[in-house]
Amino acid sequence: MQRIGIAGIGKISEIYLHNLTGMFGKRVKLTAVCDIIFERAEKAAADYRVAAYRSVNEMFNADVDMVLNLSQPQYHFEIALAAVKAGKHIYNEKPLCTQREEAAELLKTAAEKQVRVGGAPDTFLGAGIQTCRKLIDDGWIGVPVAATAFMANHGPEHWHPAPEFYYQVGGGPMFDMGPYYLTALVNLLGPVTRVSGSAKMGSATRLITSEPLNGTVINVEVPTHVAGVLDFADGAVGTIITSFDVYSHTLPGIEIYGTEGTVRVPDPNTFGGPVYVKRFREEEWSQIPLVKSYAENSRGLGITEMAEAVEAGRPHRASAELTSHVLDIMHGIHDASASGRSYKIKNKCKRPAALPADGLNA
Repeated sequence: MQRIGIAGIGKISEIYLHNLTGMFGKRVKLTAVCDIIFERAEKAAADYRVAAYRSVNEMFNADVDMVLNLSQPQYHFEIALAAVKAGKHIYNEKPLCTQREEAAELLKTAAEKQVRVGGAPDTFLGAGIQTCRKLIDDGWIGVPVAATAFMANHGPEHWHPAPEFYYQVGGGPMFDMGPYYLTALVNLLGPVTRVSGSAKMGSATRLITSEPLNGTVINVEVPTHVAGVLDFADGAVGTIITSFDVYSHTLPGIEIYGTEGTVRVPDPNTFGGPVYVKRFREEEWSQIPLVKSYAENSRGLGITEMAEAVEAGRPHRASAELTSHVLDIMHGIHDASASGRSYKIKNKCKRPAALPADGLNA
């Protein structure tokens, strides 16, 4: 059983702490937590009966085999590289790193140290998207021709307690939420070979209206409305829009269009449904029962599946290849906007294997 230490105790850590000691507690062992604000680590350690550390280096010297890196995006590479140099497997929150060069160095070092790299999101392993995967693989909509993906809201400064990093390098709507949508699309349709796109900054500043920073004005460093076109290796064409500049809309989340029908995919930031299909000549949408495991909030599924893959000596699904492929896609869309030309994806990956119907029991 792999022993896991968590680096970074912030808002997202709550569900990981709960699940890794709860629903996945018989598959992995949470042993340590650390945070530069030591009081956070101390509280989590007391709540979940694990050890607390002030730094990642201290934690690396403890009883830890794998590190779950929940730090802010700008620190993903630094912490992940230190972990693999210490001989630890690493699983990063999204994005894998902020830069492609960082991802390449991380993967190279991990290969030299013979440790695994994985990363969020793991929602594509949930019952909703895995059910959609089965529908597509079983031919319910014929041959996939196209896909659309839309994520549009007016930014996290209205609800997040410390939203500044969303508007810094490594943030923005594409790097924050794009991984959910792009990972889902790669899982459903396979890898992407070429992208094009346009991106713009809606406003140079943002006003925080959430507590405790209500009234604070922050600078925006990244595009906040990003539109991309994706060419998939198997021939389908995808459209993706991610935006922090939209107050309201009626757009779907993800839809896959085939030669014989359409699959409406659930929110890729969740693990469950609903899943809908409308086939050729049918007048109404049909809701499809979920035929896979993990419909509830199952964050931690990806690192748990990775831990069991390490034990079994097989590839893991939320892999470094997948996460670096998605990172290249996101940068490629921004690069295409800046250059006015399409971008050929360099970081290759294979379509991840579908999760068995009974989840991690198989």
